[in-house]
Amino acid sequence: MNHPKASPFAKIEQEIGLSKITIEYSRPSAKGRTLFGNQPNGEPGLVPNGRIWRVGANESTKITFSTNVLVNGKKLEKGTYALYAFPEEEEWQIVFHNNITHWGDGRAKYNAKEDALRIGVVPTHKQDFQETFLISFDDIGHNGASIHLNWGTTQIAFPVNFDTKSIMQDQIVEMLSNAPTAQTYYEIARYYQEQGLKLQEALSYVDKAIKLRGDTYYFHRVRSLILGDLQNYEAAIKASNISIKLAEKEGKDEFVRLNKNDIERWKALHQTNR
Repeated sequence: MNHPKASPFAKIEQEIGLSKITIEYSRPSAKGRTLFGNQPNGEPGLVPNGRIWRVGANESTKITFSTNVLVNGKKLEKGTYALYAFPEEEEWQIVFHNNITHWGDGRAKYNAKEDALRIGVVPTHKQDFQETFLISFDDIGHNGASIHLNWGTTQIAFPVNFDTKSIMQDQIVEMLSNAPTAQTYYEIARYYQEQGLKLQEALSYVDKAIKLRGDTYYFHRVRSLILGDLQNYEAAIKASNISIKLAEKEGKDEFVRLNKNDIERWKALHQTNR
């Protein structure tokens, strides 16, 4: 019989740069119970200190990394792992376990030799009460994020980081070797400009994009930003004015405003650097 579950299943996916993290877990609720450590009468709570916990309910929690990752600064190969925890008063052990076939936390079948990685994390305590166990992401950027485990007033948070620059550079090399188009050159130039990388190369790529496709407001917009980053402010202002004229023809008011703001900034910088 298919019946409602006390701890319903959840699946979350988060893109981080060019990588993805997928977490599958079940979400128990506190229901007035003492969650971690001991109850007021000294008896163990729902998750006693020192005992393995499946970081959720029902099946073991699964976490999948699409590319190699640093977890709390330690290397972990891409793949799927069972996520376990060993709560303690002062520091929790978070475990990424190779054996994903165990039901729940594995208990007697759990073998520490099958751990792929262990990290120590100091728990924090919040005033807000999280009734239903929650795994979430925060501080998301191109190269990393933090994973948060929240239940009751207890929070565990640890960083995950990816080498997005290397992944992107491999992709760029492949794109350039496979009949690059104007859009290819533009996207490479935009990425380099956004990341502050290889600005002279970025300028050459956006120029190739303009040569192949002709003038567009967004090509000249990126060209102006690259020139501004190179501190060639007069050329940046000229490129930005071209972008404004092209954007006005297409009714792109937002780009007109952005370009005008940059022109004022570059004029001030040009005067300062004289």
